[in-house]
Amino acid sequence: MGVNGGKVFVFTDGACRGNPGPGGWGAVLRFGEVERELYGAEPETTNNRMELTAAIRALEALKRPCRVELLTDSQYVKQGITAWLPGWKRRGWRSSSGGPVKNRDLWEQLDALARQHQVEWFWVRGHTGHPENERADRLANRAIDEMLRARPKGGG
Repeated sequence: MGVNGGKVFVFTDGACRGNPGPGGWGAVLRFGEVERELYGAEPETTNNRMELTAAIRALEALKRPCRVELLTDSQYVKQGITAWLPGWKRRGWRSSSGGPVKNRDLWEQLDALARQHQVEWFWVRGHTGHPENERADRLANRAIDEMLRARPKGGG
């Protein structure tokens, strides 16, 4: 995906059942008429980690530098990458209150991937009928369902 002059549209979402708890992420990538769906799950995670993972996995799927419009329903992701990240880096990965930045491992991955592309970040209110955001949400929840079905029952 990604050819000279074209733009890749990316729609991401994360979900968690309990926080922490089993979580999933989903992403829809669109370039022209081509669409690709990605999703995955983790047995014990947080909603914020799944929101970040969705954006990371989507950008990882791009095989060459692209112009990207990435739409997320997570203010945490949007604000983190566009507003908070420079300060965290300046302060040695400390938050404005002086504590360590949560999810630093994922923020570092997302930062490195975002720098490989020209990414514009957009926020949309979740669960308001935005078609691609709803699709990403369904993918995230499908990932959780598939993981839970595959897990052995009874403490295995």
